[in-house]
Amino acid sequence: MTVFGIWTFLSALLSFALTALIGKFLIPFLHKVNFGQTILEDGPSWHKNKQGTPTMGGIMFIIGIVVITCASVILYSIFGNNFVGAFQQETERCVTFVFAGLGLALLHGAIGFIDDYIKVVKKRNLGLTAIQKLVLQFAVTIAYLAVLGFMGYGTKTIIPFVGEVDLGWFYYILAAIVIVGVVNAVNLTDGIDGLDGSLTFFVAMFFMLIANLMGYMGVGFMSAAVAGGCLGFLLWNFHPAKVFMGDTGSLFLGGIVCALAFAVNMPILLLPLGIVYLCEMFSVMLQVVYFKLTHGKRLFKMSPIHHHFEMCGWSEVKIVAVFSGVTVVFGILSFCLVYFGV
Repeated sequence: MTVFGIWTFLSALLSFALTALIGKFLIPFLHKVNFGQTILEDGPSWHKNKQGTPTMGGIMFIIGIVVITCASVILYSIFGNNFVGAFQQETERCVTFVFAGLGLALLHGAIGFIDDYIKVVKKRNLGLTAIQKLVLQFAVTIAYLAVLGFMGYGTKTIIPFVGEVDLGWFYYILAAIVIVGVVNAVNLTDGIDGLDGSLTFFVAMFFMLIANLMGYMGVGFMSAAVAGGCLGFLLWNFHPAKVFMGDTGSLFLGGIVCALAFAVNMPILLLPLGIVYLCEMFSVMLQVVYFKLTHGKRLFKMSPIHHHFEMCGWSEVKIVAVFSGVTVVFGILSFCLVYFGV
């Protein structure tokens, strides 16, 4: 294994260990302060037995991912050139995209924390309004894109088999819509034990491979830390879950997934890699539109679509396995697109 491979492996391993360790102390604390989840009344009836399960558990992987990513990238920036001198010119870009990306994810996580806190204090599954969330999310996203633009990165994006395309000012409009859309799609995916963490683990793994292929080592470290953090969280969140990530965690994960896509300069990869997230989001949108057009009929038994499969008799473990399998298939497709098309 190369020095870089060892470094990447350590990023994943340390993020996993730190996240898992934090969970051992965070979960009892969340129980102690009564930060329990209130289950939606219109959700599957059998989810009622999850009432009171601690939420805001996303804090554990947020700490793990941020601490290990920062440590890895800072050490790489200082000492990395001694091992991989060919990538000296990538250091500035690496630092910009990694830290701007962490800022994007952390601020979205903060929005989720506010939302979770309101839900917990009021003991009901209502937090910020949809408009309040969108305004805050667009504000955070615009700030992230402004930082990239100020640093000289923006308007150009890579499309496999097409090449680098300059979208001009339209890039910022499209990028803002994509980021906010994907962040909310990841948020909607968090509805059953282990689903969001499992999907994001595989998405991060493929972004790690793609970043390494393109020589973006710092982004590779961040991807590895995200994968490790998700795996550490799954120790506590896999069915039956001992803790939920809450909007704190799911909005952070949405932000970090977008940050990884923009860090490799291929946000278009969010289409195949985020296929399950997007299906979850569009299932909600289609359900609402169909319900209104047909005056009360439903396209799915319940949305987001993971609940539809639950209503069809699928277990939570089976849904996680199948949805993860779909993500892996599209992850392989994404890697092939980059390998042969860039």
